[in-house]
Amino acid sequence: MEENNLQCSSVVDGNFEEVPRETAIQFKPPLYRQRYQFVKNLVDQHEPKKVADLGCGDTSLLRLLKVNPCIELLVGVDINEDKLRWRGDSLAPFMGDFLKPRDLNLTIILYHGSVVERDSRLLGFDLITCIELIEHLDSGDLARFPEVVFGYLSPSMIVISTPNSEFNPLFPSVTLRDSDHKFEWTRMEFQTWALYVANRYDYSVEFTGVGEPPAGAENVGYCTQIGIFQKNGGKATEACVSEQHDQHVYKAVFTTSYPSLQQERFFKLVLVNEVSQQVESLRVSHLPRRKEQDGEWGDEPKDTGGSKAPVPCFGPVFTEVEKAKIENSPKPFCVGDKFFVPLQRLLAYPRLNRLCANEEMMRSVIADSIPLSSDGSAVVTDLCNYFDEQFEF
Repeated sequence: MEENNLQCSSVVDGNFEEVPRETAIQFKPPLYRQRYQFVKNLVDQHEPKKVADLGCGDTSLLRLLKVNPCIELLVGVDINEDKLRWRGDSLAPFMGDFLKPRDLNLTIILYHGSVVERDSRLLGFDLITCIELIEHLDSGDLARFPEVVFGYLSPSMIVISTPNSEFNPLFPSVTLRDSDHKFEWTRMEFQTWALYVANRYDYSVEFTGVGEPPAGAENVGYCTQIGIFQKNGGKATEACVSEQHDQHVYKAVFTTSYPSLQQERFFKLVLVNEVSQQVESLRVSHLPRRKEQDGEWGDEPKDTGGSKAPVPCFGPVFTEVEKAKIENSPKPFCVGDKFFVPLQRLLAYPRLNRLCANEEMMRSVIADSIPLSSDGSAVVTDLCNYFDEQFEF
């Protein structure tokens, strides 16, 4: 459930009389955002590659997590197929994702199905989240829930959040926070259940929460209580029985993949663009000497990697180690009206070095897009072009 504005009316989705604003508790940021941010912080800390959100609802948590560079597979499961179809497009790549591809591949899949059904496509995950989910399960599904999530799926980490009923008296007229809640547990009830499940399925668990109580009511604890379960041994356990790998009971309703540097065409586009920009920056940095030396090129001007054109610009900032590496690499040079930038020089720049492991790799990728010297050791470009004549150097 999402408490966009934690008045009593929004807490219970309008099932009780609205309480005047001044008497209602409000969380800043809203409680649902605190829950999602808690998960994001956990992802930042542990860097899981495969993450699934059970009961993903409107996919808000998935939209927050998809920007994490460590995640390569992001899955949402929900019983409401219409909502998944409606919100799926919000998870698709934007134009900016194509202009600046991720380092790693990312696939996002939305499945329609029940969280108490076994689907082998969710085996081997690093993190499974169940945010405000278990309180919507009836007694039968609640009994099956640990068998499926902890026993069958058995991810490395599980995060479960649920309302803390001890906090409810602070909400005027509230008994249950949502009409669909089958129960709401006290801290003791949740911890008793969580410890039993953790012990049975070989997990450890620690407890925390979000939504701090107001001054004077600290004894009720957090508004949302959270259990963080970690598999003893650390690694996700994939089912070893062959038939389990064929259990595809969920219906995939949305799938998308993001461009990344692991994909050849996007890697080439990024590398060619980075090389072209760096060569142009170096070329322009030489032009101011043209007038001073009448075409005689003496000592090379100091190379900082940024443009030295008359128009002020902001280039990258290098560490002392990076500067030394650049200065010690082969310098650009001129032959007639041609400007040469050795590939080894380009590889000395951090951004290009991160993209390319060696000179041979760079040459093979850019050879059919950027002119190279006869021996393939340097990029070649005209020293001056039409646009230079539009500016005074």
